[in-house]
Amino acid sequence: MLLVFIIALIGALIFSALSLPIPWLIGPIFSVLIAQFFIKDRAHLRWPAILRNIGLVIVGVAIGQQFDLGLFQNFQSLLLFMVIVNLVLFGFCLGIAWGVSRMTGLTFKTSVAANVPGGLSQLVLFAEEEGDVNLTAVTYFHIVRVLGVVLLIPFLVSGHVVSGSSIPITADSWQVVALILLAAALVPIGRKIKLPVAHFLTPIIVVILLKLFSIETPEMPSDVLHVAQILIGAYIGLLLKPETLRLPLKVLGAGLLSTITMIALTYGTSLLIAHYLDLSFATSFLSTAPGGLDQMGLLAAAVKADISVVTVFQLFRLLFIFLCILPLIKWYYQKKIV
Repeated sequence: MLLVFIIALIGALIFSALSLPIPWLIGPIFSVLIAQFFIKDRAHLRWPAILRNIGLVIVGVAIGQQFDLGLFQNFQSLLLFMVIVNLVLFGFCLGIAWGVSRMTGLTFKTSVAANVPGGLSQLVLFAEEEGDVNLTAVTYFHIVRVLGVVLLIPFLVSGHVVSGSSIPITADSWQVVALILLAAALVPIGRKIKLPVAHFLTPIIVVILLKLFSIETPEMPSDVLHVAQILIGAYIGLLLKPETLRLPLKVLGAGLLSTITMIALTYGTSLLIAHYLDLSFATSFLSTAPGGLDQMGLLAAAVKADISVVTVFQLFRLLFIFLCILPLIKWYYQKKIV
């Protein structure tokens, strides 16, 4: 764990010194990912999920503080765009899944599970529950997509970033610690009611509820957010193990091609959304990008995009996947077997 932290910190410092976008997240991902290919005893590299979850709670609190409740005043037009965008996206995903299935020989069910742009952990869990799905292939596709989205998108939106002022740690920062602890303590409730990405979404809801009751919350210091990004970045960097690359070359290539195609597709749809909803490109792109709710929320906070819009778009997609798409896949194949 100490070695992973040192590698992640070095990556963050190098990316920061080079003035690259989102250095405290991208630097650790890149350095930890690359280091695994050169460290012989990489089996002992560890980064527990609890550290990633701590980072998610911190980022969730920060996003909740920046959430604009005025967004819901014009929610009907926003909802229409969310429905249209997701229907178009999933239509293309089915097309990509069919192509991947033909190219690689994977079953169509495996290919669909691999190409649905949902959260990494949720789709891998779905693959585990379905006995006739290639878990390794699904895991690889989603890891490549997470890495591709988190590493590539910051460079695509970097020219649209609005710089924000740095918030220092002060004597009153104990209030921030208290707020983080409160949010973390309520995460089990979020998990019990099956909130998607509970460690991330529960803190957002907690802070929004405090705002509804006119309770002021202290701003999150920049250094605390930097630590949270290192905690998350180190975990993402460790996801892709060199052993995963033992899949057939066709499958490896299909995973990369699928990621590039989805990013290109969402790039096009984001231009339309930015025009019709009068949003910044960074906001519209992160709203439609095929990443997870937590990753896109974190990127939105880092590039000063409209966090409210990005969070609502990504949450709607996640709910759409788990309430419509995955149940439809299960129903179709159960009916096919019968």
